[in-house]
Amino acid sequence: MLTIRQEETRDHQQVFRLTEEAFRNMEHSDHQEQFLVERLRNSDAFIPELSLVAENENGEIAGHILFTEIKIENETESFGSLALAPVSVKPEFQNRGIGGQLILFGHLVAKELGYTSVILIGHENYYPKFGYEKTSNFGISFPFDIPEENGMAVELVKDGLKNVTGMVKYPKEFGTD
Repeated sequence: MLTIRQEETRDHQQVFRLTEEAFRNMEHSDHQEQFLVERLRNSDAFIPELSLVAENENGEIAGHILFTEIKIENETESFGSLALAPVSVKPEFQNRGIGGQLILFGHLVAKELGYTSVILIGHENYYPKFGYEKTSNFGISFPFDIPEENGMAVELVKDGLKNVTGMVKYPKEFGTD
């Protein structure tokens, strides 16, 4: 039995360790995700309702997901969106659908909060299962080079990215500048 709930202050240490473990053996990782989570928690982009943990029946945190505010900007307009980063599942709980449950639950909460889209950089074979498609399909680009298939977006509502074009502008805490 898995419970998904908003992360609380008392969870921070457990989430730090979980995130570190989840990315320890990841090939495409700088192994700094746990520090990114800490920086984002203290940023203006942080939305407490969108820092979620998956807790098993023993009260152990098996997974964590974080969505933070970003902008998509072009020469004339700026649009609000969310970044999904990171999603972490403890190695012993991986491949059980926990990450997927966190993503889908996060989408519901984000939608309830009035957000219309989510942007991420991730594995091209995983995220399309949750409705993500290449950002290039929408005319959205990133401020750094990534393989086209790894930059993805999802519309949380119908036409959530209609007429939204431009470059993703991350909060400074992402360290992308």
